[in-house]
Amino acid sequence: MDADTYVESLAASTPRSFGFSAATRDEAEGWQRAFRPALSGLVGLEAIAARGTPPMDATLVRSEEEPDHVREEWTLETEQGFHLPFYLLRPLGSSGPRPLVLTPHGHGKLGKRTYVGLSESEADRRDMQAGERDIALQAVREGNIAIAPDMRGFAGLRRREEIKRDANNSCRTLQMHALLFGRTLIGERVWDIQRLIDWAVLRDDVDPAAIAITGNSGGGTISVFAAAVDERIAVCVPSSYFCTFRDSIGSVYHCECNYVPGIMQLGEMWDVAGLIAPRAFLAVSGRADPLFPIEAVRESYDQLRRIYAVFDADAECCLSIGEGGHRYYKRDVWPFIERAFASRHVR
Repeated sequence: MDADTYVESLAASTPRSFGFSAATRDEAEGWQRAFRPALSGLVGLEAIAARGTPPMDATLVRSEEEPDHVREEWTLETEQGFHLPFYLLRPLGSSGPRPLVLTPHGHGKLGKRTYVGLSESEADRRDMQAGERDIALQAVREGNIAIAPDMRGFAGLRRREEIKRDANNSCRTLQMHALLFGRTLIGERVWDIQRLIDWAVLRDDVDPAAIAITGNSGGGTISVFAAAVDERIAVCVPSSYFCTFRDSIGSVYHCECNYVPGIMQLGEMWDVAGLIAPRAFLAVSGRADPLFPIEAVRESYDQLRRIYAVFDADAECCLSIGEGGHRYYKRDVWPFIERAFASRHVR
């Protein structure tokens, strides 16, 4: 084992405590019951919860009406002293409870603004359209309520120092600080998603049985981990993330925010995603994505299909491959989410 074969050697020799081996649905459900709290603890959710949860009182900052939807800007105190900004989009003329789509974003200085279709320059607008990155806007135009939060370390949730020098993110510093307290940046972002769900399901216009999550890149990361630990999420659609830890996070240069210490001692990425079974799961990948190699995506997907088969839920686990690189591909996303909701008779 040398510097170039380090990860491959360790991945082959390190036992995974929760590597999937169940042969029956009862065994698989028992595996999930044991694995889910272990994963929650590893990403730091228990450490965050120990500080207590503030009341679910969000503050409406402003509301703007667009031709086909209303865009509201809110803040919610998700843990003591930390206020999360987010947009809520709702279709004009809608009545009764609607499905909810959460759209966590990845790296970038614009954060949630891109996901709701707002740009600050013509170049930003072209980039957003080319990568189909206005995900929350897509969601509301499909008739859903959409929530687009800022993620910690990005946009307005960067540290003042990074904002001052116009740096892309504050991930490294925030991750290192989180580790000092038994937390991770992934765990903090997942925690914020869970608190948004707590708040949203109290609304009369949200159907608590119809919750989906989808985001690109770092937003795909949070989509997988949030759905793995929170069973209220009925549909999970990560884009440009689902792969193997070995061949992506462990082999390609990535931001520090992607790492969970000890995760490979618990399971591979397909094991983590297996906690979502038998709920609907669609992995979206780019054939030419250099960060999440397509061969490893297919390997992880094949392993995940094996888990779904034990749940007799093969049809709920799908893969969509776009012809480009590291971006969002909406082609199959909204038909998949619509079918998943319809199969549960929630639309």
